[in-house]
Amino acid sequence: MSLPPVLQHLRLPVIGAPMFIISNPDLVIAQCTAGIVGSFPALNARPESMLDEWLDRITSALGDWNAKYPDRPAAPFAVNQIVHRSNARLEHDVALCVKYKVPLMITSLGARPEVYDAAHSYGGIVLHDVINLAFAHKAVEKGADGLIAVAAGAGGHAGTTSPFALVQEIRGFFDGPLALSGAIATGGAILAAQAMGADLAYIGSAMIATEEANAPEAYKRMIIECASADIVYTDLITGVRGNYLKPSLIAAGLDPEHLPTSDPGRMDFGTDKKRAWKDIWGAGQGIGAINRVVPAAALVDRLACEYQAAKQRLAA
Repeated sequence: MSLPPVLQHLRLPVIGAPMFIISNPDLVIAQCTAGIVGSFPALNARPESMLDEWLDRITSALGDWNAKYPDRPAAPFAVNQIVHRSNARLEHDVALCVKYKVPLMITSLGARPEVYDAAHSYGGIVLHDVINLAFAHKAVEKGADGLIAVAAGAGGHAGTTSPFALVQEIRGFFDGPLALSGAIATGGAILAAQAMGADLAYIGSAMIATEEANAPEAYKRMIIECASADIVYTDLITGVRGNYLKPSLIAAGLDPEHLPTSDPGRMDFGTDKKRAWKDIWGAGQGIGAINRVVPAAALVDRLACEYQAAKQRLAA
């Protein structure tokens, strides 16, 4: 199955993953004008009235870019919706996406047909992120247009399944749009994702070390200084298992070698309550490829060069 038109003319087959706190309009606009899908979680816009401002700013900036550079139009953007029952903002945030006709929505932590229907009402599409085959089946059955396979090694709420196995099993029953997440930080890894059967690579951690990302400088330095051995997989932080930087856990007074488990029932999305773990920072296992902070456009340039080089290397 070919990709839907909205995803067919990207400079690189890449979606910039939506990252809690990190992803903001500056980063999204930079990603899209560099030729890859930019995205942000709706919950990053706080208070909720700010989401209207963000969507207006992004759509206006991309419209201006397309008018100025018709020969290299901006890629589309996406908004991530956390559909977990604790997100009291979901209906409000989805309604704003309908108002602005957001090209892509990315749903997480649940499959909700009403969100899919809302996107389809204006011609948008929805990609749902999954960490295993059971969740993939459920999302497709409920109406998701595409899937994001969040495999072992991904930043944030990652799964434990090898990307080779997860993509293979999803492709056994689903031929629609499929993105792969999990330690992808080079152009060669983007090509490898396609070789496995994915249509797109889903890149998050590498984007933290960009000038536009809304991350403290200490966080960006930690991304540069750390590698895969510095990633800890735990459910302590949010109630859902995810990958985090070991030095940030230590700085918060935790022992990475002896972390307690958490109760998934305490997950809480959509409130403005201050979190004790706001300085515990997520990242995926691919950060060893990141060695300096650069503009997002420069990162995309590097990925594009590596992607073409990988193609040429294989052809030779």
